[in-house]
Amino acid sequence: MDKVLIITGGSRGIGAATALLAAAQGYRICINYHSDHQAAETTCEKVRAMGASVMAVQADVSNEDEIIRLFARVDAEFGPVTHLVNNAATVAHASRVEELTEFRLLKMMMTNVVGPILCSKHALLRMSPRHGGKGGSIVNVSSVASRLGSPGEYVDYAASKGALDTFTTGLAREVAGEGIRVNAVRPGYIFTDFHALSGDPYRVSKLESGIPMGRGGVAEEVAEAIVWLLSEKASYATGTFIDLGGGR
Repeated sequence: MDKVLIITGGSRGIGAATALLAAAQGYRICINYHSDHQAAETTCEKVRAMGASVMAVQADVSNEDEIIRLFARVDAEFGPVTHLVNNAATVAHASRVEELTEFRLLKMMMTNVVGPILCSKHALLRMSPRHGGKGGSIVNVSSVASRLGSPGEYVDYAASKGALDTFTTGLAREVAGEGIRVNAVRPGYIFTDFHALSGDPYRVSKLESGIPMGRGGVAEEVAEAIVWLLSEKASYATGTFIDLGGGR
C-alpha cells in the first residue's frame, strides 16, 4: 500500500524534521504550509534529494474549505492520505489571562484545536473502511504545556493543547476498531523558530537551566517519536502520548 503522508505546518521546525525522516522510510509526502512558500520549497528540495516524492501545498488548516482543497490536491497527485501529522499550531506573546483578547483566543483555538480536528475528519474520510479506506495513522503534535498549564506565559496555548490531548484520546477509541491509530507527542522546550511567534526567539536557551536534563531538545528528537508512532513499529499503540520534555 502506498504510504501517503500529510504534515501540516511542515515547512520548518518539527514538521520539516519529520518530513526528512519520513522521506527515508518510503512515504510520499505533502508538506502543508500557511504562508512561507520559500521555507516549504527548501524542505521539499531536501526531501527530493533523498529520492522521495514530495509536494508543497499552501492552505490555512483552520479553514475547512482550504482543508478540502489540500486533501483534494493530495488525492489527485499521490492518492488518498494514509498518514497524517497534525503539526500546524500558533502561539502568541506571553500574557496573563486578564490580558487575553477574544480575537487572540479564537485564532489560537481555530488553529490549534479546530484545525487538527477538521484535518483528522478529512483523513478519516479516506482512511476508514466505512469510506472505502484501509486504515491509517494520525499523530497530533501537542505540548508538555498541556500538563503544566503555562501560567504567566500562555494559558490559552496550554489549554488548546489540553483540548488536543482529549481529542487524541477520544478519536483513538472511536476508530480503534477500524484499523486507524491516533497518538500524540508532547514536546517541551525545543530549539525551533516557533518561539519567535511568542516574541522570545531565545526562550529555550534562557530556560535550559530549569530543565532536568539541562538542555533544550532538537526537532529531530521529536520527529523520531512522530515517525515511530506513524509506523507499523507502533502497531499496538493508540491513544498513546510520548512526552519529549527532557524530564519536565
